[in-house]
Amino acid sequence: MPIGRRASGRHWWNDKGVGMITVGIDAHKDSYTLVAIDEVGKRIAALTVPARKAGHIRILEWLDEFGMVKVAVEDCRHLTRALEASLLLAGHQVLRVHTRLMAGMRRSSREPGKSDPIDAEAVARVALREDNLPTAHLAGPDRDLKLFSDHRKRLVEHRTGLQAKLRWFLHELVPDLEVPSRGIRRATVFDQITDAIAGIDGAVAEIARDLLADIITLTQRIAAIERQLTAIVRAEYPTLLAVPGMGVLGAAAIVGETAGVSRFRSRDAFARFNGTAPIPVWSGNNVKVRLSRGGNRRINTSLHMAAVTQQRLGGEGAVYFAKQVGAGKTRVEALRLLRRRISDRVFTALRQDEAARATSDHRTRITLNTTLKSILATAA
Repeated sequence: MPIGRRASGRHWWNDKGVGMITVGIDAHKDSYTLVAIDEVGKRIAALTVPARKAGHIRILEWLDEFGMVKVAVEDCRHLTRALEASLLLAGHQVLRVHTRLMAGMRRSSREPGKSDPIDAEAVARVALREDNLPTAHLAGPDRDLKLFSDHRKRLVEHRTGLQAKLRWFLHELVPDLEVPSRGIRRATVFDQITDAIAGIDGAVAEIARDLLADIITLTQRIAAIERQLTAIVRAEYPTLLAVPGMGVLGAAAIVGETAGVSRFRSRDAFARFNGTAPIPVWSGNNVKVRLSRGGNRRINTSLHMAAVTQQRLGGEGAVYFAKQVGAGKTRVEALRLLRRRISDRVFTALRQDEAARATSDHRTRITLNTTLKSILATAA
């Protein structure tokens, strides 16, 4: 029986009856290619549009012809973020397919070669086959924290390079000047250096003054970003910030890198993601594990700093650390166990904070989920 549409114009059917349509999207900088498949994985339609707002409207109109659909995009968020927002505002569920899942699907395809439609169909087939794929959501404070945290990291790295260059010039200009370690970021040290090189002429002194001016500007910008991070974390993630040993910068890094804790099915999965879950290395009856060198290193670093802070300041973390050492663990092993314990605590705190935001986010989605024409009216 050929594939067609019901009289209602809302559902596609085949010889097995009505089924859910899965649409895969292959995204590029200049175009989007969409392929729709039925419930048995057979291609039934394809579409290519420009990667512009007008293309977004055409995609929404095209998807509306199928009725209820499941949309899957290759996980290239720098290319698909605007399109994902349009689809979410229109009420579609958007799944993200990791690129590593597509290679095997392309190899098993009956159509040889590589093209945009082949890739889009591979995305759709992976979404049809796999369960528990990550779900896209509208950008919120977690993305702001990620962007601000990354930007601050770049500025700090740039400032560190300038500080190292300035120290060499100061050693040449005023060798008797004692600059504290990590001190070229305080106002008093800035004034001290300014006075020391004020009356010196020459190229070295001029470059040193330029470097100092750049360092001062970067320090002011870094402080402003830290104030923004503090405001967001305190307002949106108070439970996470209340975890003993957790600071604003560590919390911001964790939230930004986690990108939604709901995508992890358990605290164990979150621990594997951040590298605090050990790796089994045994065979037979002698069970052994070793330290995981993988995982997200920024989250792992934030958890480590929280563990060190807990150990230094006392409290439940220090008690747990001392208990593990008393049980025969080395200090390094005890710190690893404490880091895993904090990972579980962070997972619970993130879930609580995201649940607390769910009500207000739901009201926002109800307001934004309007008719097709009003979603992208400015693009007309």
